[in-house]
Amino acid sequence: MGASEWHYLTPYLGSPQRSLDALHRAEFAAHWAGQEYDTLEELWADEEFMDEQGTHSILDVPYAVEDSSEPLGFEDVGSVRPLPAQSLLDYFGTERPTVEQFTRVLADSPYLRTEVDLRWTGKYVVLHTDGEPTHFGVFGFSGD
Repeated sequence: MGASEWHYLTPYLGSPQRSLDALHRAEFAAHWAGQEYDTLEELWADEEFMDEQGTHSILDVPYAVEDSSEPLGFEDVGSVRPLPAQSLLDYFGTERPTVEQFTRVLADSPYLRTEVDLRWTGKYVVLHTDGEPTHFGVFGFSGD
């Protein structure tokens, strides 16, 4: 099937992991609940499915890392990391981009996606409204 690109925009809930957890629950409820798995935990417990195929969605990356260094390999699979400060400046002209800036750059720039260079990982951006963190934008690739 090959890898799938995905991106999401969701409310920021005080930390990257809390925001990611809420996004996981929403994605599971919208697309997976009541099918083969009754809970998100059941889906994640199916190691054969998750390791071989995955969901081709944010559900393939269960944890957020707050270190913006590049993922190194297998131990980083399943993670999202913040877009580095210099990349924020390069793409958005600020370290505190807005929802509008994120959606525009995501739609218009083919280069933002190249920030993710390891399959089964992603990058995130905490987005701001009037200087306050309000949204969590995340993008990446997963699935085989």
